[in-house]
Amino acid sequence: QVQLVESGGGLVQAGGSLRLACAVSGRTLKSAGWFRQAPGKEREFVAGISWSGGSTYYADSAKGRFTISRDNAKNTVYLQMNSLKPEDTAVYYCAGDLWCEAWDTRPANYDYWGQGTQVTVSS
Repeated sequence: QVQLVESGGGLVQAGGSLRLACAVSGRTLKSAGWFRQAPGKEREFVAGISWSGGSTYYADSAKGRFTISRDNAKNTVYLQMNSLKPEDTAVYYCAGDLWCEAWDTRPANYDYWGQGTQVTVSS
């Protein structure tokens, strides 16, 4: 079984930064990603990373502002978020899978999810 535990959310002013972390335990993933869900909206892909090769993929909304990375020794995936905007406000979820590719943006294709962490960006 795989467990994902997120940390690092919070309240920040527009233009500020936050770093989210996702501790992975249980098995080695093929890919991991960050998704977010704002009230009344569907869960959407933010960024993905290949666990072995480290290839990264981003939603257009995240390109140039967010960086996904992983520390294999710590079994942890990070999402560094800079230049945050009020529209980035959402619950952020870490997701992982043993089979799907890091560029897969479909939440249904990920088997393992964290509990979510709230990110609120004030204007």
